[in-house]
Amino acid sequence: MSTRPGGWLAGLGLGGTVSLAIVAALLVAALWPGLLAPGDPTAIAPTEAFAPPGRAGIAGTDASGRDVYTRIVHGTGLSLGIAAAATAIGLSLAVVLGFGAALGPRRLDAGLSRIIEVMFALPSLVLALLLVAVLGAGVEASVIAVGLATAPGYARILRARAQAVARSPYVLAARLEGLPGPRVFARHVLPNTVWPLVAVATLGVGQAIIWVSALSYLGLGSLPPSPEWGAMLNDGRLYIDSSWWLTLAPGLAITVTAAALTLLGRRISAAAPA
Repeated sequence: MSTRPGGWLAGLGLGGTVSLAIVAALLVAALWPGLLAPGDPTAIAPTEAFAPPGRAGIAGTDASGRDVYTRIVHGTGLSLGIAAAATAIGLSLAVVLGFGAALGPRRLDAGLSRIIEVMFALPSLVLALLLVAVLGAGVEASVIAVGLATAPGYARILRARAQAVARSPYVLAARLEGLPGPRVFARHVLPNTVWPLVAVATLGVGQAIIWVSALSYLGLGSLPPSPEWGAMLNDGRLYIDSSWWLTLAPGLAITVTAAALTLLGRRISAAAPA
């Protein structure tokens, strides 16, 4: 009999609950930014340029007089969307590689495992930089690069999990009962393998936000005046000595978001069924 995910919410603990609340607030900011910041993130006010926090909002203004807090809130959807798209690409490729290696013939397993190992040999961020160099700078290129760079890690996790599930007693019992392979896969292997990907995907989005922001900071992803957090960091670095809030605000947004998603993903993974 296959195990079913359940009761994981109660096992999140205080840290996981706080992280879940932060993620929920981020989703509100991403889907309905006007609720938290009704202003226009692109509206400029040159006379209000470089106003420190307090006099012109809780996060000050930038070189064009734009409200930094409004830009952070309205950039949440862009930053999360780019990271989620990159994670989706990585997971999609990982499903093909991982299931193919775990459940396919030995030769296919050997071939796909070698591909995964070769891709995994390079640090993911370095691989992403190499892919961006080939694909060219831009949002689309950074999404594809980060997605492809993270796929090997997901594929290794999925392959190991699928092999463990395929050797489990309830799968062996289903095979002895004469159930066809596709039915065994759909009823037992797939549900018990895909559920842990929820935790992996949560961790992956947090990781992807950092990498996508790093590419934007280097001028290889989103560029100013985009309110994407990495692009805001890139824009604010020119004034870090005199206007520190221009880098502090997006830096805190990236750090808090990545930390919340990472902690939530770990708690979900710990609470998930074995």
